[in-house]
Amino acid sequence: MAAVIADQLSGEFLRDFWNKLGKLEQLAVREAAYDPLGEVDWVRFRAKYGSIPKRSKKYGAPPSHLEFFLYSCGHSTAISLVPDDLKARLLKFVEQPPEVKLAIEPELPEYVEQRESRYVPPGQEPKFLQVPIVVRVMDQVALKDLTTMLKLLENGKISVSDKTRRPSLATIKTISNNLDGGDFFEPDQEKYYIGKGVGAIRAFAWPMLLQAGKLVQLNGSKLAVTKAGRDTFKAPLEDTIRNLWNKWINSTIIDEFSRIDVISGQTRGKGRRAMTAASGRRPVVSEALGQCPVDQWVRFDEFSRFMQADGYGFEITRNPWLLYISDAEYGSLGYSGHDEWHILQGRYIRCLLFEYAATLGLIDVAYVHPDNARDDFHGFWAAEEMRFLSRYDGLEYFRLNPLGAYCLGLADKYESKLSLDTTPVQVFSDLRICAEKPLSTQESLLLETWANVEAEGVWRLDRTKSVIAVENGQGIGDLRLFLEDRDQQPLPEKVEGFLRSVERNGQALGEQGRALLVECATEEIAAMLSSDKKISKLCLLAGKKHLAVKESSEANFRKAIRDLGFGMPRK
Repeated sequence: MAAVIADQLSGEFLRDFWNKLGKLEQLAVREAAYDPLGEVDWVRFRAKYGSIPKRSKKYGAPPSHLEFFLYSCGHSTAISLVPDDLKARLLKFVEQPPEVKLAIEPELPEYVEQRESRYVPPGQEPKFLQVPIVVRVMDQVALKDLTTMLKLLENGKISVSDKTRRPSLATIKTISNNLDGGDFFEPDQEKYYIGKGVGAIRAFAWPMLLQAGKLVQLNGSKLAVTKAGRDTFKAPLEDTIRNLWNKWINSTIIDEFSRIDVISGQTRGKGRRAMTAASGRRPVVSEALGQCPVDQWVRFDEFSRFMQADGYGFEITRNPWLLYISDAEYGSLGYSGHDEWHILQGRYIRCLLFEYAATLGLIDVAYVHPDNARDDFHGFWAAEEMRFLSRYDGLEYFRLNPLGAYCLGLADKYESKLSLDTTPVQVFSDLRICAEKPLSTQESLLLETWANVEAEGVWRLDRTKSVIAVENGQGIGDLRLFLEDRDQQPLPEKVEGFLRSVERNGQALGEQGRALLVECATEEIAAMLSSDKKISKLCLLAGKKHLAVKESSEANFRKAIRDLGFGMPRK
């Protein structure tokens, strides 16, 4: 029998069998023939072509013509393969399969249609609502937000947990109130599922991004800008954004999937150990994002399909049975249909794009509230308690913008169109600054770095605050330029003197390192050691009986005094 089949699948007989295949069956054989391993992945195939060929499942039923070409791969039903010898003959006349194409949207719809209720009484037709789509263009917003975050950091307004590095609720509220245009959603007025609300997105992301980028460090409970961070912030804003995205790709500070709060089991025990590394998933999504045409809207579901079809695959967990909703047994995601791409990978991609790529301004977004935005989880255990599976469910479309193209290496430069607010002010000789109308968030934050608020629309330059700003690397020239651009009159001489004094005195002293204060038993010993040819290079006389020794010189200082017969017990 095998010999007969082999004979039939050679020469012109092979073409005859090929011609008997349906169009979808031929596509499957073409995919396998041009695959390096001779395989066709049916999940990818369905994502690419919308369906898979029908195969005989009944016992004793005659095989389809496709089964003469493709054979099962071990115990897996998700992959079929074509034998090498048959593959070689097929390649002589079978064309390559078509490339995967990403569909774009010529224009955005104004609304999305949602079912009014998931429950429809028997005999009635479901009712639908038209939900308006919110569009946010994010590149300029992100550049402004980055400046805002720097001011908030300088003013000590950003607190995070020393264990999780996540921002506190008070910090999230502060950031939300200062973001350009506010966060994507208003603060929750009600709780939507299993004790969770929508919560913050951009306000949560910024502290995480800055920490991952090594631009800030924890100082007590607050984040402070590092020296490297100050240098980075002096670079063009778009370069800082690009640096933050590249650092985020390999970061281990958080797994974005943990932000899908309703899915339990991922942060402890076996479930945690089964989770794959987020640093292995992000590059895949970032590479796929780079395949999107610049300034063209893409439906999220289409992008997700494209990733599956074109081989941009990754896993969330090695054991979905360990993840669950509400109940570890009945709510496990290991059940059929619960661990599919749109539930696990799809939600992860949504989070990465909506919370981090959009926050950094790489993409523009078009979205609705997540409430009832998707129904693909309605059959799950405890689904009746949930209005959405993740706060990111409402992301409908996104668009890779010029800033995103620059950050992904698709463009050599980014032409910023950022226009700074210039609200008119008056500067008086008593150091008061009066605004003629309300300042923007960015303007207010800048003034608060150098001045105290005295009344609504009135600030007074403060010497202590200004010196602290200079100590932290802020240039007095930024303040001078800010005032000169907004006041039609020249700055008063007393204000000019104040600025010169702060600039000079704020840098009058310089740190040379930490020192160890050593107390000698007598003044004579202190004088002798400080005048010794070798020891005098390691310390300075500080009073009559004290010596100041640099921390870096302590070991050499101890050795030198021992050579003279002196000791210094450790404390």
